Amino acid sequence: MKKATFKQYLLEFKQPSGTSRGILTTKETYILEITEGDKKGTGECAIFRGLSFEDVPEYEEMLQWLCDNINENKKLLRKELLHFPSIWFGYEQAMLNLNNGADLYFPSDFSEGYSSIKINGLIWMGDAAFMQQQIKEKLDQGFHCLKLKIGADWKSEKEILKQLRAQFPKEELELRVDANGGFSFEEAKVVLQELSDLGIHSIEQPIKAGNTDQMAALCKTTPTPIALDEELIGVLNFEDKKELLEKINPQFIILKPSLVGGFSGTDEWISFAENKGIGWWITSALESNIGLNAIAQYTFTKNPKIPQGLGTGGLFTNNVETRLVLHGDELMMR
Repeated sequence: MKKATFKQYLLEFKQPSGTSRGILTTKETYILEITEGDKKGTGECAIFRGLSFEDVPEYEEMLQWLCDNINENKKLLRKELLHFPSIWFGYEQAMLNLNNGADLYFPSDFSEGYSSIKINGLIWMGDAAFMQQQIKEKLDQGFHCLKLKIGADWKSEKEILKQLRAQFPKEELELRVDANGGFSFEEAKVVLQELSDLGIHSIEQPIKAGNTDQMAALCKTTPTPIALDEELIGVLNFEDKKELLEKINPQFIILKPSLVGGFSGTDEWISFAENKGIGWWITSALESNIGLNAIAQYTFTKNPKIPQGLGTGGLFTNNVETRLVLHGDELMMR
């Protein structure tokens, strides 16, 4: 018989991190442990307060429900936890870890330390000097793909992109931007052209999620590839996922396992996207090293073709130990 427990864990940022949703100083998460005999599996239920639609008062109640019903069959558990994707994500991790042992979730050449995953460097929002400092650090570290958070001060952000592009042609440095829904429909049309002029790889979520008609219109004519991110959050049913991609027909989708229903939910999105010729990449969402490790191991098994949006666990002062290391822009396990 399996037994399960959970505990809250508060991750503390080394320095306040700016997004279009405000400044983050801490990140709440929950650690789930499942034991069976002398075996133990650990997973992370990485709720993202203010972003995930499961940010509701009964979140801990559902975690307790899972612990109380841990021996029920998987199909029933997934049905009950459909509206709590990060809890399902933690359950999938813990069960995989229970079966594989150590810190293993998806054994592969990556988990054995023989292969790596190329990732992008993330540039947080801030004033021009702060963003330029981060860019210099990432370039010095050897990154060939940078993702810049934009939408706080587009005029200054555009100037930074211009300076970067003048120094590094797109053949040398891939630039992605993430607006987190920061532009209006009319603003987005102008910004998409300006980004195209600068040879930008893609823009994530140029307008707020939920405006599917406007997003479809932008994707149909955009000179800069559009990637859906927040648009996918809360779209849970098989048919709804398919319908959304058919309606909007984006150039890319971005998949955060903790927000889209774990590895099984991510698998569904990838299947639909590949059937339609839509590109994808996988992104972590401020998980601790527990969730990040599991996401990285999973990502490798999907045979990614372009840089992925995986963090490195270095944002927090009190992260857990990990075998994940970064060599240039290659994420590896030591």
